[in-house]
Amino acid sequence: MSEEEIKDHQEELLCKQLKYVYRNSQLYRKKFEESGAFPEDIQTIENFQKLPIFMDKAIERTSQQESTDRFGHPFGMHLCSSPDEIVFTGTTSGTSGVPTFTYTFTRADIEFLNRYIRHMLNYGGIHAGERLLFSHALGIYATSSILFGVRSQGVLPIDVDVRAGSKSILQYAKMAGPTAAMMTPSLAEHLIHKAAELGTDVRNLGLQAIFTVGEIGVGVPKIKKRIEESYGCRIYDYLGELGFSCDSDEYHGIHCVAPDLNLFPLDLIDPETKTPLAIYNGVIGERVTTELNLKGLPRIRYATGDVIQVFTDECSGCGFSGKRVKFVGRSDDMLIVKGANVYPSAIKKVVSNFIPDVTGELRIVLNNPPPRVVPPLQIKLEYGSHYDKSRLCVLEEKIKNALHTEARLTPDIIWCEPGTLEKSLTKTPLFEKNY
Repeated sequence: MSEEEIKDHQEELLCKQLKYVYRNSQLYRKKFEESGAFPEDIQTIENFQKLPIFMDKAIERTSQQESTDRFGHPFGMHLCSSPDEIVFTGTTSGTSGVPTFTYTFTRADIEFLNRYIRHMLNYGGIHAGERLLFSHALGIYATSSILFGVRSQGVLPIDVDVRAGSKSILQYAKMAGPTAAMMTPSLAEHLIHKAAELGTDVRNLGLQAIFTVGEIGVGVPKIKKRIEESYGCRIYDYLGELGFSCDSDEYHGIHCVAPDLNLFPLDLIDPETKTPLAIYNGVIGERVTTELNLKGLPRIRYATGDVIQVFTDECSGCGFSGKRVKFVGRSDDMLIVKGANVYPSAIKKVVSNFIPDVTGELRIVLNNPPPRVVPPLQIKLEYGSHYDKSRLCVLEEKIKNALHTEARLTPDIIWCEPGTLEKSLTKTPLFEKNY
């Protein structure tokens, strides 16, 4: 389809979905009525973007508390199906508050979503009859929904809970002989070092592809290169079912391959004012999600808190002509230092350029609640294991200059010995909160 045909198709799906949620959800019906609009008034994406934000994390928590109190289920007042039709529910991590049952699906939803996981596995060359090491936190977590798609491809997941520890993960990988793996970039990096401690090499696992989610790591050139060279295979960064990165030496962002699932990334708002932003090459804004085909717990005009950069030009790595995005940070992670907006991801990218003089591990020290920081911002960094400590003042000056140029930031650097900043096997925290 051309861009115009895709947009026409999305608008057709949007009109149907808005009527569906209006009929079936008390919350969405209330949101429409409060805005003074009705589903039949919305015929275009531009019309739709004039509506106020319907949901965010705080509204979702209130919604699920109300449904628990009134109906005895935790899925929220925006549930559009019967609770009896739900076959999977997965929560957010809860790191910023009470977990939410955001990823709640009917059987039809699961079957619809499975197509995107199969597409990604096919692109990575992983086919029926093969095995895949799946190492995330298992159970009531969003990532567990991916297992349905893996199995629907005819691929056998070797699902080892990340909380079992790196030694167990490597042991089961060695025993099962998977050809692919799914994990966070942090875990992929950690296993490189853990395998070396155990007298082996991750390259011996024989992986043909690694699919990572949940962190910015793969978007940092040195991290991508280190993982790919260590394992001897391509690493693909993905964002749920919405898209994945291409088979290229350089990172060109998440390629948006699911226009029939979501309006992503066409709906962006200013992270501070919450006003709509026009889509053009390089625009940065907060992602608003609207799911066009899901029937259980679809999100409609949901402000995600994810700040992304959208690219509309053709991918120079693979020729993909659709839209691509790069993750910038979380709106609630944004810091304001001397009036400048600073995202942790920008700091991490700059610091990673100094590997191996530094390990790449860092913590941003917060002595007061964000976003405003009383300068100077403090950053803990690990120096490299072979770096001459007597030259740290020289390295510190170089890093400060780079941060000043690229992130508009001149921090105080606190040096730490290699290995003292603990790496998480799930999502490695970037903040040290002392308040």
